[in-house]
Amino acid sequence: MNAANEHLIEQLDQATSWSWLADLTMWTLDQAMTIQQIPAPTFAELARAQYVSEQFAAFGLQDIATDDVYNVYGLLPGANRTRPGLMIAAHTDTVFDAQTELTLTREPDVIRGPGIGDNSLGAAALLTAIRALQTLNFTPPRDLWFVATSREEGLGDLGGMRAAFTRLQPHIDAVINLEGLAFGHVYHAGIAVRRLRISAQTEGGHSWLHFGRPSAIHGLMTLGAQIATLRPPASPRTTYNIGVIEGGRSINTIANSACLWLDLRSEDRETLAALEHEVRDCVEALTTPDLTFEIEVVGDRPAGRIDPAHPLVQQALAALAQVGATGALEVGSTDANIPLSAGCPAVTIGITRGGNAHRLDEYLETAPVKAGLRQLILLTLATAR
Repeated sequence: MNAANEHLIEQLDQATSWSWLADLTMWTLDQAMTIQQIPAPTFAELARAQYVSEQFAAFGLQDIATDDVYNVYGLLPGANRTRPGLMIAAHTDTVFDAQTELTLTREPDVIRGPGIGDNSLGAAALLTAIRALQTLNFTPPRDLWFVATSREEGLGDLGGMRAAFTRLQPHIDAVINLEGLAFGHVYHAGIAVRRLRISAQTEGGHSWLHFGRPSAIHGLMTLGAQIATLRPPASPRTTYNIGVIEGGRSINTIANSACLWLDLRSEDRETLAALEHEVRDCVEALTTPDLTFEIEVVGDRPAGRIDPAHPLVQQALAALAQVGATGALEVGSTDANIPLSAGCPAVTIGITRGGNAHRLDEYLETAPVKAGLRQLILLTLATAR
C-alpha cells in the first residue's frame, strides 16, 4: 500500500469526529429498508428515482435532474468549479419483477429481504455520503456529482451508467461506485461480458404424425450440449452459462421455435471474442435447411481496468485498512465497467457483508455497516481533494 495515501487517510480519520456515525448508521439502515420497499425492476426504476430525487432536494443539492432512463443527478458544488469533478454512484434497479413480495425481516444482526443488499443499501449509502459531508460542513475542493443509476442488472446492460457517464464525462475525472454487499473488496477492473439469445426455428408438427422432423428444442438441446463441452482458459479467467431455455407449445408437439440465453465472460476482450466465435461455429455446424438459428446480442459490457498502484485504488485500500479491514482487489462486472472502459479511473466498493444476492432470502449483516460507511466517507474526503 502506498505510504502517502495511507498517511492521507489516517490524517483525515484523525481530523474527523465520528460521534455522529452511530446515528448515521441507523439512519442508513432505515433508508435501505425504505428504498427496498419501492419496487424497481430493471427498466422500471422511476418510483425509486423519484424518491432519490426528493432526498437530493431535501439535502439542497444543485442541478437535480432525472433523465430518460431514470438516472437521478445531484451536484454538490466544489470550491474550484474549473477542476474536473468526482462522480459517486449507486444503482437503484433490482432483479425482481414488480409482483415480487418485498417482505423484510429484521433480526439483531441481520436484515433479510429481496434486494436489501443489492442494491438498496448501496443507494442508501449514496444518500449517507451527502449527509455525512453536510454534517462535517465540508466544502469539496471540486464538484461532487451524486448519481443514482438505473439498468445495471441483467439485460439493462449498464444502460444507466452508459447514459450518466456520457452526460458527465466532460465534467469528471474519477468515479466511486457503491455496491451494498462488497465490503472489504475493491473492484479496480471490469470484465468483458457478451450475452446472446440464440433461437432455433423449424417447421414443427405433431409428435406422432410427423415423427422424424427436426425439432427446435432438440436442435437447441444439441447446441447446448456442445456448448457445455467448451473449455475456456482458466487464465485469463473466462466463463459461460446457459441461464434460460424457452420454447415449445405442448408435450405432443414438435417444437417449431425455442431459444436459450447465453452469458459469456472474460477478463480479456480477445479471449471472450474467441469463445463467442466457438459458439457461433457450433451454431453454424448444426444449421440445416430445415433447422435454422438466429443469434441476437442482448448484452455487451466492456472491459477496463486501472493499475492497482493508481491513487484511487490505493486510497480505497487505505480507507479499508483504517477501519480495520483487509482490502482485497477484485475483478468483476459492475457499473464501473463503463468509465473504466473509457480510461476514466473508477473503483467499486461495498458497505457491508451479506449473502444470497438475487434471491428472495437475500440478507445483509448490520454490524459491518458502520465501518463500511466510515470507509466510504474517508475515501470520498480523500478523492474529493
